[in-house]
Amino acid sequence: MEQAVIIDIVRTPGGKRGGRLSGWHAVDLASEPLKALVERNDIDPGLIEDVIMGCVTQIGEQGVNIARNAVLAAGFPESVCGTTLDRQCGSSQQAATFAAQAIMSGSQDIVIAAGIECMTRVPLGANMSSGPGMPFGPRMNDRYRANGGIVPQGISAEMIADMWHLSREELDEYSFKSHMRAHLATTEHRFDHEIIPIAVRDPQGRETGEILSVDEGIRGDTSPEKLAGLKPAFKENGKITAGNSSQITDGASAALIMSESMASKLNLKPRARFAAFALAGVDPITMLTGPIPATRKILAKSGIALEELDLIEINEAFASVVLAWEKEIKPDMEKVNVNGGAIALGHPLGASGTRLLATLLNELERTGGRFGLQTMCEGGGQANATIIERL
Repeated sequence: MEQAVIIDIVRTPGGKRGGRLSGWHAVDLASEPLKALVERNDIDPGLIEDVIMGCVTQIGEQGVNIARNAVLAAGFPESVCGTTLDRQCGSSQQAATFAAQAIMSGSQDIVIAAGIECMTRVPLGANMSSGPGMPFGPRMNDRYRANGGIVPQGISAEMIADMWHLSREELDEYSFKSHMRAHLATTEHRFDHEIIPIAVRDPQGRETGEILSVDEGIRGDTSPEKLAGLKPAFKENGKITAGNSSQITDGASAALIMSESMASKLNLKPRARFAAFALAGVDPITMLTGPIPATRKILAKSGIALEELDLIEINEAFASVVLAWEKEIKPDMEKVNVNGGAIALGHPLGASGTRLLATLLNELERTGGRFGLQTMCEGGGQANATIIERL
C-alpha cells in the first residue's frame, strides 16, 4: 500500500468578520492557497488529479462547486478536477482524509485537500431552509423531539458546560490562555511558514496596497477580567460568551498530499505521513462531544498511546468543548493547542481542518516532535480524528 505524505500546507491569515479579507470573493480567496502550493513547491499544476475542498455554507459565492471554480481561478489547467464537501466544521479535515485514502488505495497520486469559508460575505446559516421542519425534516425532528429537539450549537455548548460542571471562570481562563498563546506564537513568528500574505481588498474588491500577514482576531491585550465582563451570547445567565467561543472568520487553507513514490519522482521531500484516521458520531443535540469518542477510537485503532503524542490540536469551537474533552481524555494540556486555537485565531468553518493540520505539522517540526493528533467537533454530532507522523 502506498504511503500518503504531506509535502506542504498553507493558509491565509484569519480575517475578522468585516475585516481585511472581507473584500475578497470567496472563489478568489480559495484560489490563493492553491496557487501558493504549486509556486512554493515548483510543481506542474497539471499533475494534480483532484482538489477536494471543504465548505460549509455552499450558497451564493460558495455555491456551485466552489472547489472547481477555485481550481480555474487559480489558473490551473482545465484538466484538474475539484469537488466540494461538507462535514460541517471538519470539512477540510475530511478532505485531507479522503485525499490520503485515494492515494493509499493507489487510485490517485497527487491531490490537494483544501477549505474555504468567507463568513462575512456568506453568513453562517445562509443555506438553511426556512420552510416546515427547517433543514432537518419531520422524521429527524420527531426522533429528537422528546429530548428537547435540535438546538443551536451555542445551546449545545451551554449544555456541555453544565454536564461537565464547568464554571464561567474556567471557560474564560481557557480562552485567555488561547489568546496569550496565539499572541506569543505570532510575535515569535511560529506561523510564518504556514501563512501566505494576502493583499487587502476594499468592499468593491479593489486592492488597497495593504498586506495582511497575521491573524486579525488575536487579542494580545485581553484579560480574564475583560472576558468576565462579556454578556452570555446564547442563554440568559449562561456561561458561553463571544469571548469563550470561536470567532467568525474569513479564510482559506490547502494541503499538498501525494504518494511517497510520486514525491520521490518529483524530488520533493515529504514532511509527514498520515498514520491513522477515525470518525465518531454522537447525539445531535449536545452534538459537540464527538472529539471524546473520536480520540479514544483513533488511539485504539493506531496502537499509539496518549503519552506518545507530542502535540494535539483540538478545534476550539467553544471552550466548553475542549475542557469537557480534557476531563474525559486527561491529556497533558501543555501539549494541547500550544499556539492557541480558534478562540483566538478564528474558525473559518470549512477551512479550519487544514488550518489545524498546518499548525500541527509546523509545530511538530519546530519542536522536533514525532506524532500529532488533530480532532474536531462537527455540527450534527460527529467528529474527525487524524494522527500524523513527522518525517
